[in-house]
Amino acid sequence: MNSTSGTPEQRRGTTVSHHHQQALLTSPVVKIDKATTSKQFCFGFKDCLGKGSVASTNPQHLQQHQQGKQQRSRSPTSKLEHQVTELEQEVQKQKEIRSMYKMRMERTQDYLRYCLQIAQDNGFLDLLSNHKSPVSRDVVLNIDTTSPQLPAPVSHQSDLGLLINQAKLNGWFIDPIEIELREVIGQGSTADIYRGIWRGLEVAVKCIYPDFFEKNENGVSFFAQEVETLSKQHHRFILQLMGACLEPPIQGWIVTEFLSMTLKDWLHGPGNNRRKERVIPLPPLQERLNKAVEIAQAMQYLHEQKPKVIHRDLKPSNIFLDDAKHVRVADFGHARFLSDEEMALTGETGTFVYMAPEVIRCEPYNEKCDVYSFGIILNELITGNYPYTETNYGPAKIALEVGDGKLRPALPEDNGERKELIELICQSWDGDACVRPTFANITSTLSNIQTRFNDNSIPSIH
Repeated sequence: MNSTSGTPEQRRGTTVSHHHQQALLTSPVVKIDKATTSKQFCFGFKDCLGKGSVASTNPQHLQQHQQGKQQRSRSPTSKLEHQVTELEQEVQKQKEIRSMYKMRMERTQDYLRYCLQIAQDNGFLDLLSNHKSPVSRDVVLNIDTTSPQLPAPVSHQSDLGLLINQAKLNGWFIDPIEIELREVIGQGSTADIYRGIWRGLEVAVKCIYPDFFEKNENGVSFFAQEVETLSKQHHRFILQLMGACLEPPIQGWIVTEFLSMTLKDWLHGPGNNRRKERVIPLPPLQERLNKAVEIAQAMQYLHEQKPKVIHRDLKPSNIFLDDAKHVRVADFGHARFLSDEEMALTGETGTFVYMAPEVIRCEPYNEKCDVYSFGIILNELITGNYPYTETNYGPAKIALEVGDGKLRPALPEDNGERKELIELICQSWDGDACVRPTFANITSTLSNIQTRFNDNSIPSIH
């Protein structure tokens, strides 16, 4: 989907400037020559410039007249520039006001999520979603609204205790003194990633910030869930858990195999800048297709578990490559389990550029939110371009347009050989989650395309 050039604010600013210019060109101006008693009237700015003066032909007078004429020709431009500056300042002010209201809206959304969680804990959402008998007024009144029931702290310790026992039983409990931390290789909103040495082996150590546990009442539970989720994954294209240090808040560490390259680095080159120009050669299409197939296979494995696992933050920087350039889907910090027919009600999570519209709108969603994210990644692999670089939008503007169903990244050129790929991309990021295919279907379709490509029935295209 191609986007119009410029943001709405830029287009509006251009229109206003044009209107001001027209006003200056059409406003009546009176010109009086003090050297004579006669008066000339002109009916437009251009007329004033063209009529000249009726003063004497004295050279000094002519020179003064010429200087005055130049000053008059410059003054409208200066005034126009001043007006443009004022309009730009007003646009910036409106942006700041919008950001402020957005912040307030996010706080309101957080409160609504809290209310939803309380309702879910008390069983009311199950009653509504299963179309059972309506909740009676008496039942509602029995809820203590002043002090909603929250999970007791003992439940966190219970979760952690069970996880420690499981880790020791299965051999992946790691004592922190066994870990030698080296340099920081990555940073996130909740943790630093270190290169480390464990029993002579090079590993990656995700060290959760202590204040994450101190500021989040459910921090220990979230940490335990991430470790538990990763400990249950046994697939060649999913990051391998080596073990964990289960002593939060100081030593809540997740230890995995060490991989230094991400899909983002492989496709676009190192660095965090979303450039429109490539800084490294685009890898061959065959290799890009291979990466897409492997990601789809990993996600199919996650979605077909019982209960299914939804990743909720699938993006190129969360997908690593090993030495043989095979993928490893990583970072299960946002992942959660979903039973059949269950809808996640935890609201917005993930990264705006790869986030499904229903998640942006804080609506109920299921595993198809991962399919949407994959559609954005697949398009990025085929085009070789960062999503939405054809626009000048920031993440918040992208989220707004995507949530309204008005924006998707620019598709690759259809030269007749990419039709099936383009159709798969469009289905994967469809606004209706029900239209999006399963990863089983995606894997099958991409494998067929890959086979035809490898059989040289598709010309080598980049």
